[in-house]
Order: sequence, then structure tokens, then C-alpha cells
Amino acid sequence: MIFPARMKHFNSPTPMHTPTRIIRPLWSWLACLALLAATSALPAQGATGDTPAKQQPAPPSDNTREVKITGKYIIFPVSNKGQRSRMTIRVGEQLVHNLDCDFPPNKESIDWWGWLDVSEYLGKTAIISAKADPEVAAMIESSNQLRNLQPLYDEALRPQFHMSQMRGWNNDPNGMCYYDGSYHFFWQSNPAGAPWANMYWGHATSPDMVHWSEQAHALRPFGDNVANRHQSMARACCFSGSGNVDTNNSAGFQKGKEKTMVLVFTDTGCGESLAYSTNRGKTWTYYEGNPVIKHSGRDPKLIWYAPGKHWVITLFDERAPFGQNISIYTSKDLKQWEYASSITGFFECAEMFELPVDGNKDNKKWVMFAADAQYVIGNFDGKKFTPEHQGKHQVHWGPYYASQCFSNSPDGRVVQIGWARIDMPGMPFNQAFSLPTQLTLHTTDEGIRMYADPIKELEGLRKPKPKKETNKVLTAEAGTLEMAATGQTYDIVVTLKKGSASQAVLHFGENVVTYDFGSQRLDDMPLKMQNDKVTFRVLVDRPMFEVSGGGGACYKTAGRRDMGKPLGKISLSAQGGTLTVESLTVHEMNSAWKKP
Repeated sequence: MIFPARMKHFNSPTPMHTPTRIIRPLWSWLACLALLAATSALPAQGATGDTPAKQQPAPPSDNTREVKITGKYIIFPVSNKGQRSRMTIRVGEQLVHNLDCDFPPNKESIDWWGWLDVSEYLGKTAIISAKADPEVAAMIESSNQLRNLQPLYDEALRPQFHMSQMRGWNNDPNGMCYYDGSYHFFWQSNPAGAPWANMYWGHATSPDMVHWSEQAHALRPFGDNVANRHQSMARACCFSGSGNVDTNNSAGFQKGKEKTMVLVFTDTGCGESLAYSTNRGKTWTYYEGNPVIKHSGRDPKLIWYAPGKHWVITLFDERAPFGQNISIYTSKDLKQWEYASSITGFFECAEMFELPVDGNKDNKKWVMFAADAQYVIGNFDGKKFTPEHQGKHQVHWGPYYASQCFSNSPDGRVVQIGWARIDMPGMPFNQAFSLPTQLTLHTTDEGIRMYADPIKELEGLRKPKPKKETNKVLTAEAGTLEMAATGQTYDIVVTLKKGSASQAVLHFGENVVTYDFGSQRLDDMPLKMQNDKVTFRVLVDRPMFEVSGGGGACYKTAGRRDMGKPLGKISLSAQGGTLTVESLTVHEMNSAWKKP
């Protein structure tokens, strides 16, 4: 995972671009150490030996009070420019939540309300300590409803068919897996502020990877030095990792017929760690034998290697040269791991999977990439990945980072989601995620290449009666094709045939996508014509858009210049000559959050 330096709110709505290699800022480790130190200052909940010590009361505080848990949530006020300070929630002798919150300086400065799930403690009394203005601290309460200052999922910059969390900051996708009818999606989450902090694991479920329902946080941080802490609480920050289903009960966690879901993540307090669920992901338990791998690195990806009947973890390893390695470990039981091999040239958030070439199940290749999604194709024998070519290839462009693919998919598809690093100024949430894209391998003139194309399920959001133009010849002098577009969310599909024009330019609102016939590039992405034709697709959401060229041969994520505004019109023009628009189809899109 990357550590945005308490990523500031940019005044410009344009996307944030980052270099291919991003060096870990020293501040991130110092921040976690500082947060841990604050945690360690909490009263110990047990002795270091086998016999638990008697519970010690929390230190007295002007802002410590008892709150009867009468609803599902503890809700609390947040300011996007608030002063970060600690809040702890205890129920009886147990530490339930321990995090830093961006509390407003006073009750007139609230930007939004955060939430933490406490439904398992209904009817009990919480002891809440908050270092905040007394009037602000007094506003923290139990509730059965979220408190929304703006309509939930209808805020001005809320993506309507991209996944985004209800409240707070998100970064890397984590834990992505499918189990018995539901896709489970997790992510790096700060539920108590707009910038990076805390690092909970958010959790949402979906039947189709389009319509998501947010669940209680799966993992929570900062339980170190507290013996009696919540079962899902790690020792320090819960950094990035992955998920899978232990179908064969390798770890022995299974209870009854329900298969065990397993998360593997970096607990910055100790190393690579396990958490597991025996109730379909409703609750998670931190494995008492953690860490299962201790090394200098992070971001474990867990896969099942069927030919060897063993588990594999690929992870970022900071050892020389240059801290740019993926190391591979193997295990039979998910608990005891052996180092197998390493490959250099990758930074953070390792991913590896197998795909058929051109759909041929008898000809499969393995793909490996890291946080920047620049990939290598090769072979994997269960312990070592061997590249088939020099260098890396690229399919993803723009502010797209730390992507991950679903494990255990029911139909064999490999579907990827990335962190869309786009700031959402003034909103009760910050950042978002890319659309789910299906990854496939294709033979091209340059060799085997990976394609990334939006999943077919997204087409179900298209409204009926699209606008369509076919076989229109455009010229430089009088060559603009226009359509009214009073909404904000669209799926635009274009097929062009080359003429004498140098470029085709698509405008939608204040945004532009250009195809250059000479260089055969779609914006900055290489995209070769096929029989003098080119097809591309633009999916426009309220704050962002994504472009898929040639059925996924190239893919771009971008922030809109006119975030949260109606497009007004969509136009297609020719520059420097003529071209033929074989088809221009504009589908207005329904919201994934609302019933049409």
C-alpha cells in the first residue's frame, strides 16, 4: 500500500498523478509508531504472563462518559479540517475501538458524521473517551441510523456506478474474494477523517460487483498492549492484504458446514497476519498465532495453487536491490510458511494469477504485477515465477493504483478493481475505486498482451432508448456531431473509420478524449487500428470517467474537469480532414445506489 502524506484536499478537481515508483515516506512509519505509542498508553488489560491482571479503569478525563448502546452505531462529528485526536470505546473490560478522529473545533464546524458498528453490544453501556471540545465530545452518541448532512449516495460528487465508501478516506482495495453468492470487497479505510489515517478494513458485499452494500468494518487497528480487545483488532495498523476461501479447511478453523473465509494482511505491529470468519464474513477473528510471516515488507496476496495442493503468498519485500522485490512463500496449512523465491522490479501490492491465451484453456500463462499495474507474463511452477519477456507491459493509465483481483470467482473470470486516486473536495468521503474490469490475454502483433475491459454486468445500468448515430461523415470544416446530455452519468461507445483526418475529438462537458490517427494513440495510450477502424468506450460518472480502448487493449482512469455538473452536450469532431463515424451510441446510466 502507498501512504499518502495525510493527502491534502486539492483545490483543483483534476486527478492526482503520481510517478510509477513511489518511495515510502518516512512520516508514515513515524505516524504509525506515534499512534501505537498512544495506544500503548492505554491501561493494560492483562499481565504479560499467563494469568490476566485485574482490569484497570481508564484514566479520568473531562470527556469520558458512559453511553447506553441503544442502536447499531456509535456516531460522531467530523470536520474535514479538524484537529486529529484520540477516541477510545470500551464495553465492560473490552477495548472495542481505538482510533484517531478529526473532530471539529466546535459544534458549528461539523462537515459530516462518522460511524462505527457496535451492534454486537446492544443493550450494554459503552465508556467513550474523546479528546475533543467538551460540547463536541458530548455529541457522540448511539444511534440506529446514520446521520447524513447530505443525502447518502446522492452527494454532489458521489460516484453513481463506481464503488466508494459511505464515509471517510479509502485507498487500496483489499481482501477481494467470492463466497457462495456474494462478492466480498475490502479496502484500506479511515472512517474518522478525510485524509489517510488509522487503517481499518472497510467491507462491502455484492451479488454482481455493481450493486454494493457496505458492512461493518472487518478489521480494526491499535489493540497492542491490550489483552482484552475486540476479536478483530490487530496490534497496530491493518495495512493491505488479500482474501480467499479455505475450501479444504487447511487451517482447521472451520466450524460446521460453513467454509472459512481467510484474510491475510500486514499488521504493522508484528508482520503478515491472518484473520478468519466462520460465518460468511459477518465477523472476523484475529489469529492468535500471528504473525505467520515476519519480514521487512507488506501487502500479502493469497492464492491456492491447485497442482501442488498448497497455498501461495506473494508479497512486497524490501530487501535489496532497491527495495523492489516480490517474494513468494508457500504453505500447506496457512499458518506455517516457507520462503520459496523472489523476483525483482516490483513495488507494493503484489498480484499474480493464471489466464488462458485467446480463451484457450489448453494454453495458459501466469501474470504478475504490483501497485502500478505494469505487468509481466510468464510461467509459475508453484514456487517460482519465470518471466517470458524483458521489461513490463502496460494496460492501465491515469491515477490508478494498488489494484487487486477477486479470488475464488465462480465463473473463472479474473476481475480487477483499483484505487482511483481522485480527490473529492468538500465531501463526507474521499477517493473512490475503479470500475471492475475483466482481465484477458490476447495474441497481438507485439506478442501476448493483457486486456482490461469493464465487466458486462455494468450494461445492466444502461437506461432504455439510447441515442445513436451511424455512418456519418465528418469534415474539418463542418464536421461536428452533437447530442444533448442533460445528465451526469453516461456510457459512450464510439467506432470510427479512418479518412484523411489527423484526429477525432470527443467532448463531453468540459472533458476531452482524442484519438490520433497518425500515432494511433487514444490520448496518451497506444491503440492500433484494426482494418482502419478504432473503437473506444467512455464511462462517465459524476466526479470521474474511465476509457476502454479496443475492447480493453488500453484503459484509463481520470477525474472530470467539471465534477458534479451535467455534461450539457456530447460532441464528436474531425480535425484536419474527414472521417466516418460508423457508430456513436450514448447510453444514459442509472445509479447503482438507487432503484430505477
